[in-house]
Amino acid sequence: MEFIQSNELPAPAGHYSQAVAAGGLVFLSGILPARDAVDPSAADFEAQCASVFDQCEKVLRAAGCGLADVVQCTAYLAGVEHWPAFNTFYAGVFGDHRPARAVVPVPALHHGFLVEVQLVAQRPGQGRAN
Repeated sequence: MEFIQSNELPAPAGHYSQAVAAGGLVFLSGILPARDAVDPSAADFEAQCASVFDQCEKVLRAAGCGLADVVQCTAYLAGVEHWPAFNTFYAGVFGDHRPARAVVPVPALHHGFLVEVQLVAQRPGQGRAN
C-alpha cells in the first residue's frame, strides 16, 4: 500500500491521504474545490467543478496516472438540480473516455461547496488486457 500526496497541493487538513495505491489501483479521496482559491458563496457550479478536476489531475499525476486511467467516479452534488451541468462538465473533462460513474445528490457538502468528486484509477501497465 502506498500513500500518495501531490507536491502541487497542500496536505489534507484531516486524517486521510489524498490517494492510496494498492493492487494496481489508485483510490482518490473525495476532493472538494480548493478552499484557498474558490469562494463557495461566489463561485458558480462550473468554477467549482473546474477546481475539483484540476486537483484530481494533480493527485492522479502524483500517482503516475492521468484522467484516461480513471475507471470509476463518484460525484456528490449539493442538489439534484446540478446534475445536468455536472454531466456536461464531466463529458468535457473525459471526452470519449467513459469511466463507470455514480452521481449522488446530497443536501449539503463541507464548507458550503456544491461538488465533491472521488475517483479510482488504474496505474498504467498494471492489470490491463489491451
